[in-house]
Amino acid sequence: MSGHSKWATTKHKKAGIDAKRGKLFAKLIKNIEVAARTGGGDPAGNPTLYDAIQKAKKSSVPNDNIERARKRGGGEEAGGADWQTITYEGYGPNGVAVLIECLTDNRNRAAGEVRVAMTRNGGNMADPGSVSYLFHRKGVVMLEKNGLSEDDVLMAVLEAGAEEVSDLGDSFEVISDPSDLIAVRSALQSAGIDYDSAESGFQPSVSVAVDAEGARKVLKLVDALEDSDDVQNVYTNVDLSDEVLAELGEE
Repeated sequence: MSGHSKWATTKHKKAGIDAKRGKLFAKLIKNIEVAARTGGGDPAGNPTLYDAIQKAKKSSVPNDNIERARKRGGGEEAGGADWQTITYEGYGPNGVAVLIECLTDNRNRAAGEVRVAMTRNGGNMADPGSVSYLFHRKGVVMLEKNGLSEDDVLMAVLEAGAEEVSDLGDSFEVISDPSDLIAVRSALQSAGIDYDSAESGFQPSVSVAVDAEGARKVLKLVDALEDSDDVQNVYTNVDLSDEVLAELGEE
């Protein structure tokens, strides 16, 4: 999984300068609105909202947009859609498992767009439960290295409940139980360590190794799914080796 995280991290940096920036902003704003609606509009009393705002700021979303989304979600301003969370399951090229989280105000549109992206890119939809058992929900904190060693990060988060620290090249990924996510993020803050994002996501329990050609197909499918405004997150159990990542990085 760390291979896919490495690729996602690299891609995220590129997204800041290409046409996908607008889509990224829209998804981050949606997260803020939903977090405020679910747990209240005060970030101090709503850790999920706090983390959604932090991630948006790190991705250079303008403060005005962040504040408007927070107010819409918290009921301080009119507007905002009735967002629903839907999860779809499927298989991509090479039998790779795919879990797709949507945040949408139109279930039919979301289902249609997911299905089209899957079928056009070598994927198949699967029945509910047939793929999700291969994943576990985890707390995930991403941070830039900024001269830190793996031990520096580990020392800061170990007692807070962190299970694993992975080296992703330019950054670290800290995995924990979702219930320990706030404690892990707070431990980093207490140690004076800046982080990029802290959120709950899915990690695979079994991964599928692919060669460079297989990786291209899987990543093309992920890109097609993420292109939908209704798709919030795409998780796969693809395993990309350093050699495969190096080959993809040259393209």
